[in-house]
Amino acid sequence: MKNSKRLVPVLITVVITGLALSGCSKIIDTIQPEKSNQFTSTQDLAKNWNQRVTWLPADATQITTQEASAGGAAILGATTPTKLDVSQCAETERQSAPAYSEPWSPKDVYVDRVFACGDWAVIKTDSGWYGWTPNDPDEKSVSPTP
Repeated sequence: MKNSKRLVPVLITVVITGLALSGCSKIIDTIQPEKSNQFTSTQDLAKNWNQRVTWLPADATQITTQEASAGGAAILGATTPTKLDVSQCAETERQSAPAYSEPWSPKDVYVDRVFACGDWAVIKTDSGWYGWTPNDPDEKSVSPTP
């Protein structure tokens, strides 16, 4: 009986490790409802991330994301000197705010105006662009892209 009591913590550890290593993503998503990603380029982002970010300039680098593990709400920061494409984005009054705040997020996201880029609200930063999704439906209605 004494030996079986010592085995319980070991068995629990083995089961949890096995579930984590087996790709049991529903359990991991429940334990950790957010995830972060880093991408070196827009090509890397397009290949390895499931969110659409057509507004991001092609030369963007140092791309960081934070999102709900189940998808949906997300923030993105990227380094680029390039302006946003006016065929993708239109400036409008800010009516939404990001769902997340990370150490790499801009300190003041509560600006008066944003660029509406489809489902994304985007603001200029010192090094490039910062965006969040979803934006407000009124912001999205101003965007030239769906």
